[in-house]
Amino acid sequence: MAQSDFPGWHGTTIVAVKKDGEVVIAGDGQVSLGQTVIKGTARKVRRISPGGHDVLVGFAGSTADAFTLLERLEAKLETTPGQLVRACVELAKDWRTDKYLQKLEAMLLVSDGRELFVITGAGDVLEPEHNVAAIGSGGNFALAAARAQMDTNKSAEEVARTAMAIASDICVYTNGNLTVETIKG
Repeated sequence: MAQSDFPGWHGTTIVAVKKDGEVVIAGDGQVSLGQTVIKGTARKVRRISPGGHDVLVGFAGSTADAFTLLERLEAKLETTPGQLVRACVELAKDWRTDKYLQKLEAMLLVSDGRELFVITGAGDVLEPEHNVAAIGSGGNFALAAARAQMDTNKSAEEVARTAMAIASDICVYTNGNLTVETIKG
């Protein structure tokens, strides 16, 4: 099979909701190759604790690429404990300028409970305007569903879970097998 014929890995919806002093990151468990579900229980949301400071990370894209970025972020956080913005900006700079890292195909959602960022390979460190961010194949569905619920009495976790349920009903690359992590600001 030629490289251009390779169907590619698809999957993942990750949503982050910042509400009432906490951040929840939820992600589904589906990994697909073309039209085939390869795994339904992948864990794409993680809690890391470099330097004793908890940080939640959700990732979409190539798993190996995401783990490479996760390791780099953890190293940045170890050298700048408690400084999430600085670590994210340093990671994005490296990602944008390093020839090896430039080839990585993944995105990250990152939060320490106070701040929430989307980190991309284009060198972006974005803080969402409406305290909701989403990435992955069903990201736009989850983003719209979460934003629609932000003015309700639902908790951050309830908003995230409902948004993921809606995304999994619409996106064929997203399932309802969730990993949900919460961190307080």
